[in-house]
Amino acid sequence: MTQKVKAPSPEDLMSMWNASGLKQKIIFTFILIAVWRLGVQLPLFGIDNTAFVNMASSNNLVGFLDLFTGGALGKVSILALGIGPFITSSIIVQLISVVIPSLEKLQKEEGEAGRRKLAQYTRVFTVVLAIFQSFIFMLFLHSRPESIITSINPIAFYASSICVLTAGAVLVMWISELITERGIGNGGSLIIFCGILSGIPIYTKNTLKLVEPNAGMQLNLLILLAIFFLAMIFIVIMQEAVRKVIIVNPKRQIGNKVYGGMNSFIPFKLNPGGVMPIIFAIAILLFPSTVLTIVGQANFKSESVKTFVMMLTQYMSPNGILYYVLYIGLIIALTFFYASIMPNMQPKDIADNLKKYGSSIPGIKPGRPTAEALDKILSKTTFIGAMGLGIIALVPSFASYATHIETLQGIGATSLIIMVGVALDLINQVKTHLLARNYESFLKDM
Repeated sequence: MTQKVKAPSPEDLMSMWNASGLKQKIIFTFILIAVWRLGVQLPLFGIDNTAFVNMASSNNLVGFLDLFTGGALGKVSILALGIGPFITSSIIVQLISVVIPSLEKLQKEEGEAGRRKLAQYTRVFTVVLAIFQSFIFMLFLHSRPESIITSINPIAFYASSICVLTAGAVLVMWISELITERGIGNGGSLIIFCGILSGIPIYTKNTLKLVEPNAGMQLNLLILLAIFFLAMIFIVIMQEAVRKVIIVNPKRQIGNKVYGGMNSFIPFKLNPGGVMPIIFAIAILLFPSTVLTIVGQANFKSESVKTFVMMLTQYMSPNGILYYVLYIGLIIALTFFYASIMPNMQPKDIADNLKKYGSSIPGIKPGRPTAEALDKILSKTTFIGAMGLGIIALVPSFASYATHIETLQGIGATSLIIMVGVALDLINQVKTHLLARNYESFLKDM
């Protein structure tokens, strides 16, 4: 006879909400996001914001960067560098930890203490990158033909601005780490997510202004929104899809009872890196784009050199052909990189654990053959996931060009992947907290 399961009442849900500590985590996250948004509104001293806004409106690179700083760059805020230095530093430290044995040992063998050391190295390198990027940003402002910098002492302006921008980048890094440790969600991804959300009203207003007088453009807008909606569905499928590898567990007799013998499975995610390959790919590509933009302002004696630099700058801009080719290549490479460093996706370790407990994959011998079979499965799964991310990154962007509605380019493919990915991560974390509370209640009632 089956027992009817009673649905949880609102009182039960409220008690789970309070007891699991979820409410405190969400409130803490909202407070830190509010502090970050307040810092975005504080302008850097000595900058003519009106002149910078006029310049940024015709510069694709500045507009693209501004999207991921939540408008801080467009306002030339004290937090204009945003989360960029911290993300770039994280990429570099993770990459070199694979190459340098001592750092690899910290990551894989020394547990929490090793990870804390790597985190400290990341913070120090973030400061170095923030100093460098703020100096590059000041050179960019100084090289513009517009009078963006007001008439103050150049040495004092450079020194104070670099110090303030570096401190702002460190503050954003600190907020990001606090959200990750004590709040809900990944701090860095959540800050980028909120930055993209803050730009949606502006993009919506510009789009409505564009399509309002033209019935044909209104139809194009509906087509574009339909493509965006389908892309969101595909993103959810990609984020949640898993490849299940069947595992046969041995039977064990303890006394008169037999345990085990039930088949289980190992879930391998189709997209193991989530939104991080996208974020890292953007962070890597924006550096050469920024440098080329600054170099392009220099007075070259050779006309051919100047033409080459301008052509390369155009190709490497967020709307350039070379940018998209490199973008897809980096997404694929970084997806494989993330799969290679994740502890639960190491074929040799999984094969050793299966052999240790007497489990096996049907039709495959334990040990090395199992590791080789798992490696092939992981390679195919990761390749499908990486190509899926690449397709998602291209289709909505090309749809914007085809429909001639580029005002929504800011919330195109890249932003869609990040927003949906972060939203799914938040939902999964909330479910985990509530599920943990459910288990606590179940154990108390036993």
